[in-house]
Formats: sequence, C-alpha cells, structure tokens
Amino acid sequence: MPGTPNPAPPLGQAGREILKATLVPLDIEQAEVGQALVKAAYMRQLDLHTDELETVRNRLAVAAEATPPAWGNLLDLLGAADETPRAEDLAAVPVETLRGLGEELVAVRRSLLAEAESAGADGAVTGPARQALHSAVVAVRGLAANAGSSRVGLMNLERLEMVPAGIERGELVATIPLAPLEETAVVQKEWSVQKKEFTSIVTDELETFSETGVTDNTELAQSTSSEQQHSNQFNVTGTVSGGIPVISGSASSGYTAQDSSSQSATDSRKHATTLTQKASARAKQEHKVTISTTTVTGSSQTSTRKLRNPSDVDPMRIDYFSLMRKWRVRLYRYGLRETYDVVVPEPGAALRRAYVELERLRAQLKPFAFDVPHNDVTDAVRKEDPDPPKTDPPTDKQPHYLVLADRYGAQGLPRPPVTLPPQPYAVDSGALPNGRASTRVTMKIPDGYEIVRVTIAGRMTSFSDTGFAGNDGVGDDGADSDGAVALAGALGQFTIVGTDIPFTSFGEKVFDPGTVLHKDTGGDFLAGATGSPVVVLVWDRVSTQTLVLTAEVRPTKAAYEQWRDEVWNGLFTAAQTRYYDQQQDIAGRIAALEERLGSVDTLTLRREENDEVMRAVLRYLLGDRFPTMPKDVVDAFREAKVDITHGTSFDSDALKPDSTAWSTVRRYENLVRFVNQAIEWENVVSFLYSYFWDIPESWAFIRDIQHPDANRQAFLRAGSARVVLTVRKGWETRWVNFVERGIVDDPAEPSPPALYWTIAQEIAAYDDRNYPGIPPANPGRTAVRVQDAVISKSSSVVGPSQTPVALRVESSEGFVAGAPVVIDSARELSNSQELTTITRILSATQIEVARLTKAHNGATAPFPVLQPAEKGELMAEWNEYTPTSGTDIAVTSNLSTIN
Repeated sequence: MPGTPNPAPPLGQAGREILKATLVPLDIEQAEVGQALVKAAYMRQLDLHTDELETVRNRLAVAAEATPPAWGNLLDLLGAADETPRAEDLAAVPVETLRGLGEELVAVRRSLLAEAESAGADGAVTGPARQALHSAVVAVRGLAANAGSSRVGLMNLERLEMVPAGIERGELVATIPLAPLEETAVVQKEWSVQKKEFTSIVTDELETFSETGVTDNTELAQSTSSEQQHSNQFNVTGTVSGGIPVISGSASSGYTAQDSSSQSATDSRKHATTLTQKASARAKQEHKVTISTTTVTGSSQTSTRKLRNPSDVDPMRIDYFSLMRKWRVRLYRYGLRETYDVVVPEPGAALRRAYVELERLRAQLKPFAFDVPHNDVTDAVRKEDPDPPKTDPPTDKQPHYLVLADRYGAQGLPRPPVTLPPQPYAVDSGALPNGRASTRVTMKIPDGYEIVRVTIAGRMTSFSDTGFAGNDGVGDDGADSDGAVALAGALGQFTIVGTDIPFTSFGEKVFDPGTVLHKDTGGDFLAGATGSPVVVLVWDRVSTQTLVLTAEVRPTKAAYEQWRDEVWNGLFTAAQTRYYDQQQDIAGRIAALEERLGSVDTLTLRREENDEVMRAVLRYLLGDRFPTMPKDVVDAFREAKVDITHGTSFDSDALKPDSTAWSTVRRYENLVRFVNQAIEWENVVSFLYSYFWDIPESWAFIRDIQHPDANRQAFLRAGSARVVLTVRKGWETRWVNFVERGIVDDPAEPSPPALYWTIAQEIAAYDDRNYPGIPPANPGRTAVRVQDAVISKSSSVVGPSQTPVALRVESSEGFVAGAPVVIDSARELSNSQELTTITRILSATQIEVARLTKAHNGATAPFPVLQPAEKGELMAEWNEYTPTSGTDIAVTSNLSTIN
C-alpha cells in the first residue's frame, strides 16, 4: 500500500520471554496389578487393627476356599505380620482383591457397632467404632476412584518469545477532503505534560493511660446515753427571841444537808464501710498528616499548515493514521517431562496454625467481668474447693476466701473476725451497808462484737441468816404476842435490774457457774448489746458477796459484712489488675503475631508454600506414619540431654556420626534421596481448589483468613490442591517403578513389562529424539548462541566413523561451527538418529561433523540434518500489535473510483 512504512528487521535484543508449559493428561486403562502407592495408601486408611485382623483373616479364608486364587497372596501378606504390608508386596495383589478385603472389614466393623449399640454402650465406645466404620467405607470408595484414574501425563516445556518487528499503519484517525483548487488550513497542536508529585507523610502516635478511682464511704454512728441522778436534802431552822427592858436579843439556828449523786453512761457505736472502685482506660491516638505537592509542567506547540489541492480537475484526500508497533511472537518447545498427578487436602494446614492462635488470642479480648457475688466470700471451708498442695504434715483445706485469693492473685486480705473467749467481770460492790444499795458493773465489749448471753456465778449472804432473833410478842400479822418477834425484814434481798431474778428474801444465795441471766420480758439478758453496757445490781441487807458476771460475745453481722466487703474489694482489685495486665499482654502478642505474619517478603512466602506442597505430597506418597525424623533418633537426643526445641540438636557432640542411633536414619536414606532427586520440585505445578473442598465445619474460619499477599491468602484458603509432579529427565522409568511396584531407584524393566513403564520409556526417548542438546526447564547460555534452528537435507552415504566426516547438504547457510547437529530422523525407538558437533563449514553445500556412530544412507531418501536452536523447536509463529503515539499521513489524489 502506498505510504506504508518499510518493514524493519526484528530487534532481537529487545525481545521478551515467558516460560510456560502445556499439560497433556493420558487416558489409560488401569491394570489390576501395579499401582503400589495407591494400594499402600488404601491399606493405611483401612487401619486394620490386631483385634480385627483375626476375624477378617477367618472370613477371607472362607472366601479363599470358595475361590482359592483370589485371596492367596493377600492372606499370605496378612498372615506375615499385623502391620501394614509393604507397597512392594501390594503391587502384585489385584485391585479387586483389595476391594474385597475392605468390604469384609466394613462388614466386621458394622457388626461390632451394632453389637455395641444393642448393648447400650456409651459414646466413648460407639463413637470410635462409628468412626472406624466410616474410615473403611471411605477407603473402599476411594480405592475405586483412585485405581481407575490415570495419574501419568506429559508436560511440554515451552517458551513464548516476543520481539519488536517494526511499525505499521493502524486505525484511521482523521480524513480531510479537498475539492479541485480548494485550500484549507489545518491546525496541528502537539503537547507534552510532565507531572511530578511529592508526598510527605507525618505520623504522630500518642498512647495514654488513665485510671479513675471512686471511693464510697458509708458511716453509721449510733450513740446511746443514760443518766441517773439521786438527790436528798434536809433543812432545819430554829429561832429564839427574848429580851429585858434595857437589853433585847434574838437567835436563829439552821441546818441544811444535801446528798447528791450522779452517774452517766454513754454507749457509742460507729460502723464505716469503704468501697473503692477503679476504672482504667488505655487510649491510642494516631494522627497522620499527608502533604502532597503535585507539579505539572507542560509544553505545547501549535503549527498551522495550509493545504491546497493543486488540481483543477481531480479532488484530493489527506488521511491521518495511527502507527502500531508490530511484534513477532514465536512459541518454542524445548523439552518434555513425565508428570504424576496427586490431589492433597488442606495444603496450607500447617500455615493456618498461626491464624488459629491469632483467633484464640482475639477471642480473649473482651470487657472485664467479675462474677464473684458478695455472699460467695466466706471463711467457711467448702468441699468442692480444690485440695491444697501436699505437704508433710498434710495441710487442711483453706477457707473459701483464701481459695478465691489464690485464684485471682489477691494479697493482704483482712482476716475474718475471730470468736473471742468469754469476758469475765468481777462485781466490786465495796462495803455494803445494812440497808439498800446498788452497784454498777460496766462491760467493755470489743468493737465489732456483740453479747450473746450473760452468765452469773458466786454466792452472797445476808446480815441475818438465822431466821428469828427473839420473841417480842409480835405475831406473824405484826401484832404483839408473847412469843417471838418475826425478823423477816432482817433477811437479805438481791436482784439485777432488767433480769428475771426475783427480789426475794434469802439468808444465803448461791449461783452455780454458767447460770444464764434472762430478761424479765423473756430472752437472754443483754443479747445483742455492744459497746459498754452497764449492769445494775441492787442489794438490800446483804453483808458479803463474791459474784462474777461473764459475757459471751461474737462478731456482729455488720462487722462480718464489713470484712466481706473489704475482701470482695480486694479480690475485685486484684482480678481487675490481673485482667488488664493479661489484656495488655494479649494485645502485644496479637500485634507481634500480625507483624510476623504480614512482614514476610514475597520470596520467603513462595518458598514456604513450596515446602508445604512438598510435605503434603510426601505425606500422600509415603503416608502419615513415614518418619521424616524417626522417633528413635529423637529419643536418643532426649536421653543425651540435647536441646531439641530450637533446631540445634545436630550441632551437638552428644551423638557421634557412628552412633547406633543413626542406623534408623539410614533405613530411609535411599527413599528420601530418591523422592528429592526424581522430582523437579522447582517446577512442580499446583492448582488450588476453593475452601468448600475442606471439612464444612472449618469453612467459616477458612473464609475469614486474610493476608496482605494475595497468593498467600489463596493458599491459606485452599480446601485442597491438585499437584502435578514433574519427573526429572532421566528418572522416568525409575519413578514408574516406584509408584507402580514400590521399588526405590530401580531403572530395570519389570517382568512382565508394566504399561506405565513403557510409557515412561517412550517419553524419555521422545525427549531425546526431538530436543537433543536442549537444557531442561531453565536453559542456560552457551558459547555458541544459535537463535533459530537450521534444517537441511543430505544425500551422502556415510558410515560409522571416529574421525571427522564431510556431509553434502542442500545449503550450509546458517550452520555454525561448534554447534550441535542432529543427523537423520526418528522413525521408531531403535532409530538411526544421533547427535554430533559441527567442526567446520567446508563450502556452501558441505559441512564437517566430528564423528558418526551410526550409518546413514541418503542415496534413496535424503536424511535431515538439523542444527537445533537454543530456544527449542519452533511450534508456531504469529504477529501481535500494540498502539504507539506516532501518526502517519497519506495523500490520495486518484479518487476516480469514489462515487
């Protein structure tokens, strides 16, 4: 097309490469024998126990009598040992036979479960039995699915190359039509804008802690005052008057006597309760200031063009086109690998443990709650409280309030009010008159205590305890008589004010110890009295007395409640302090854990995910019981007192390299080495499946896992994963022997030949034929850099030769001395294709190769000579286009064809 820019040569140095692979699954009918790893996994899932083994063996023996060939090998394997048979031994057992074993085990476990349920067994028995039955059913169904699917496939290793290949016209942007001799002005404006942004972020963080204390004081004051006054006044006044005529006189005499006695008693009681509550708050304030300065600088250029159609006959058109960049895209295939497919559950299970810990810590962040009621604070001993630590001699159980103190870490709690011994008060009446008198006894009751009862003990005698002093003729009715005079008034009398002691006559009165005083209105005398109660004793004609009043006291209810309040406040404060300390510690642990999870670099994340995929695959291939670190070795390290917690055990000299403990490790050396070498772990491909392929109970937790890295978050949320294992070049037949026959690192052909072994052999041969000299997954650079393959044909007839051989080719253009060259083609497995090196370019139609190991006849049919490219075999080539900022102008003057 006129005006089209000339095509430019591809710019190889500006090329871009993308590594890719194409997976080709093979749909192959599975054989009954082989599949050793699948069968071994099936037997591990069955988990046949010793107590079930004999029953299953007997049932299989009965089946074997009916069909002897079906069960012979399996019965031999089960009879050899109670543990799971080896994968190598299971390879020869048909799949149908193993399925029959599982069905027999399902029948046995179903009958055992039915017997347990009919016998009324509890969940501790029926639960494990039901789980064992479920595992056997799942294992049988899994065997049918796994044994019938093909796991071996092909993976073509490919590379996509994009190289700039020039500029071409693209979309029509604008059109300017001009009539004959028409003239117009076109304004073209070009501009460029440069934008520069500067952002300053200032973050101020302030963390404050405030504590508010509220104290509530409740004071109860009670005062009782009693006063008694006795007054006696006697006045005598006499006047004498007389006189004589000259002298007169007067005399007056007066006598006044006053006896006054006053006694006052005051009982005062004060009860105070102090309740202190503390509330603390931690506030974190963050102030972020972002200052952004954007500078936009631009320049524009405007040009005006005058366009004129010089023809006075023909119209003209001017077209503006956008310019597109052309890319040459090539797909190279540089290798072929055998693959093995597995599906593993929960690939990120181990990495989720940190999020389980994070969720557990977050669940502990909650408001403070103190659920100990006041009435739970007691000095009584409770049976349900835990026993104290064993001591010698054994200690008794603690009071319940001390158990609470240990639970919440409270110290310095007040002790409960104790029971005091009875308080005796001796009655000191002084010298009693032969008449009526009274004595006051003041009892001093300790603060916080009250009287339970008052007892009296002692004796007293009256001034006259003989009954009659003589007979003066006064009868019993007070009249005179010739007999004796009644002297009843001469006997003593005694009472205590407010008690029920009668004020009756006695000659001698005795109070036995422990005699309880009662009120005259009923009830114990002074019961409930506190402070300093006064006891008034009234005497009449009592000559001697030895009386003792005893007050039995106990703590008051108010004092006990006050002690309970103080203890509760102490427990509350201790629990609150401990709670806020724990909350602060939990918040710190959460922040540290979140920081540790979110601050890992991308390369480390990918490496961790690859390690977890490898561990899941090994668990699938080798079983959960495969010891990546044998227990015997771990026990040996423990016995040697070696630090096994921090991963420094092998840096210790506790176990020498020749120690017998290492023999356990050496048992698995070949298997560990083989699995790590046979698989190209750096090229393993995994496909993550969503969370709903996991256990339903864990869906809610898995969906909420968050991570700043999108790939890690998808890995953590995956319910299962399909893993495509890439078998390393040269290990194809060894790997097939491992998965099919259970034999480690054996390239020998099985007898009879297995189907998968033949496929692996074909894959290896195909890779050698079609990609000779091509590096594996990540090709390296060599001294000879041949970018594209060179193909020619030769009609020479040459034989094996250890010296250089000249070959006649159609054209030697493109061949490079020192580069590898493939002679002949691959028509079958035993072919004449071989790889050698070009030593010289002899002429335009001749090349020289280093040596030949096979004969090649090009007389009848020319054989190909291929110099393979560093990039591999070219599979496809096409062009892609991307827009540019350029514009192209086209002028069309021949418009005679336009209507």
